[in-house]
Amino acid sequence: MAKRIKSAGATMTIEKNEALTRTVQDLLHRVEAEGDTAVRELSIHFDGLDRADYRLTRDEIRRCVNDLTHQQREDIEFAQAQVRTFAQHQKDTMLPLEVETEPNVILGHRHIPISNVGCYVPGGRYPLLASAHMTVITAKVAGCGRIITCAPPFNGAPSSRIVAAQHLGGADEIYVLGGVQGIAAMAYGTARIAPVDMLAGPGNAYVAEAKRLLFGRVGIDLLAGPTETLIIADDTVDGELCATDLLGQAEHGVNSPAILITNSEALARDTLRQIERLLTILPTATVAGKAWEDFGEIILCDSREEMLTEAERIASEHVQVMTGDDDFYLENLTNFGSLFLGARTTVAYGDKVIGTNHTLPTMGAARYTGGLWVGKFLKTCTYQRITQDAASVEIGERCSRLCIMEGFYGHAEQANIRVRRFGGRNIPYATAAEPMVGTLAPNRDPREDEA
Repeated sequence: MAKRIKSAGATMTIEKNEALTRTVQDLLHRVEAEGDTAVRELSIHFDGLDRADYRLTRDEIRRCVNDLTHQQREDIEFAQAQVRTFAQHQKDTMLPLEVETEPNVILGHRHIPISNVGCYVPGGRYPLLASAHMTVITAKVAGCGRIITCAPPFNGAPSSRIVAAQHLGGADEIYVLGGVQGIAAMAYGTARIAPVDMLAGPGNAYVAEAKRLLFGRVGIDLLAGPTETLIIADDTVDGELCATDLLGQAEHGVNSPAILITNSEALARDTLRQIERLLTILPTATVAGKAWEDFGEIILCDSREEMLTEAERIASEHVQVMTGDDDFYLENLTNFGSLFLGARTTVAYGDKVIGTNHTLPTMGAARYTGGLWVGKFLKTCTYQRITQDAASVEIGERCSRLCIMEGFYGHAEQANIRVRRFGGRNIPYATAAEPMVGTLAPNRDPREDEA
């Protein structure tokens, strides 16, 4: 039976915040009604930035790129190359399909890129330039025709590193716009900003709520909540390693859950001691310490099977496995956003550089979805073709009868008119087509007759 060595001091819930929803709705309505005027007023109010046009010019972008040191640019380009390479390999698995399911009946699908994509890059507490890699490059690899970005100013001006990352990633238009006004401007469009078809990228609670409310008018990637990390570890690693990885993700925000599952009480106790020590020297200890106090947990289990069960229940965004049998979890774990196997890798690698996408499901959403990937920017659209009259008649007869079963007489006539024209059959209007003598019945399981 699993037991808590350290319990969370608070509970993470998905309760609806009606006050936040009303605030976001009001801001969205303002931008929809007033366009660029509202965008400017809200940008001045929330970000302290007043511009006639919030789209950055070529000269502004060039200056931001030139502000990078040689090493900074090389590191950004290395990270972007990893993201681009992995996204391309993912896309290569998504093949078009065409199959003849019955004689002369051809079905297929194509993967079609979304035409216009808006990428949001957060820049509040931390200028998250990595989010530019994850959205812009992935959309670019998918083949999206127009990719625009919005990122808030940092310390009252465009964040040069975020701007550089967006540009080097391939953004077609770069706007220095944050918060709800940036999301709304991309979704609704203004006189200066053409609207997009899909929004992608993480953000704070206001950004997430804006995306939720706009879903349907535009597509969205997913609703991302506070960063979550879960470590599954045994006595093959030590407490300093576990503590470092827990606090490294807890520094995202004061409401970021960080959980250790282990079958080693010695490791559990050592991790607690190391967390206390590291919080005395970690520069972001104010944030990470609060997150650990309120949402940190250490769960002690009896076996690897019980550790697996606990991990499945939690369904964390990030799951780091450091055990003597990591492949057991790779083969059996199903509820996670992204999996990090072995002590040689860590969640920070996924966040910044290794190439897998860091926009991932949170708040239990890993039970039913994965994270952002190249396929999110592609529409898989089907098509059908019938190449012979006899095949149209065969399908038409069955369609006619199925439609009449449901009471869809107009649907039945869509089938009947083809049976008449391509099969020379005289079928009374809005009645079921009777089977032709000698028509073969589909193959059936003989056990159906017994039932």
